[in-house]
Amino acid sequence: MQPSRDISRLIEIMAALRDPQAGCPWDVEQDFASIAPYTIEEAYEVADAIARGDLDDLRDELGDLLLQVVYHARMAEEAQEFAFGDVVQAITEKMIRRHPHVFGSEQARSAGMAKGMWEKIKAEEKALKREARVARGLDPEENGTGFLDGIPVALPALTRALKLQEKAARVGFDWAAAGPILDKIEEEIGELREALSKGDVASTKDEFGDVLFAMVNLGRHLKVDSEAALSGTNEKFRSRFHHVENALKASGRSLDASSLDEMEDLWQQAKGVERF
Repeated sequence: MQPSRDISRLIEIMAALRDPQAGCPWDVEQDFASIAPYTIEEAYEVADAIARGDLDDLRDELGDLLLQVVYHARMAEEAQEFAFGDVVQAITEKMIRRHPHVFGSEQARSAGMAKGMWEKIKAEEKALKREARVARGLDPEENGTGFLDGIPVALPALTRALKLQEKAARVGFDWAAAGPILDKIEEEIGELREALSKGDVASTKDEFGDVLFAMVNLGRHLKVDSEAALSGTNEKFRSRFHHVENALKASGRSLDASSLDEMEDLWQQAKGVERF
């Protein structure tokens, strides 16, 4: 088996890895559920390479993510459900269908993307998917019939909160401005304080979630993506803590042997360095 730029070679490699007799024992025993966490992890690693501006890593991580698609498609093919080619056909059909202003008739292209067209296309896709589920003898409403039921549960919680709020806003269920949301956040913090004072663990968890949800809503109105904002703060925290660690190491001390006051002083130094 030799490497190749042709996608068919990757498909062949996966088929060989999944071969019950001659394949890799680990790969053979996997299923959709056991592979799903790796798929999510690879998507995050792609995003990480992009954030670091490392195009060499991006190339490799995109390959790892592509492998996940091939992996799932191979398992589906073994179950006689669909193959990699069906995945490609489905996405090409979707992209063409969703861009009539690019791939449609001359009249459609000249008209551009009319207002409401995106929602119309999505509704048509939903109807087609429902028909396909019925044809397969499946419950067409398995994912729920509510207006918000189409938002995937597996999304990161902050991202899902944003998408739930955005979709609800389409039908007018939304704050008119950011100001009142700040009042709502203060209200939620008050309820969190009350739950804490009572020692109510379940209520504390619930109220903490309400605070986070309200903060995502504020970010949406401020045009700030909560996931991206928190990611930036995470990196800022890592960088400052690294400064503390290096400063302690330079003076012959360790994190474990240092007091909180010492670390706090170095933390403030790190913040001062950032300002310059």
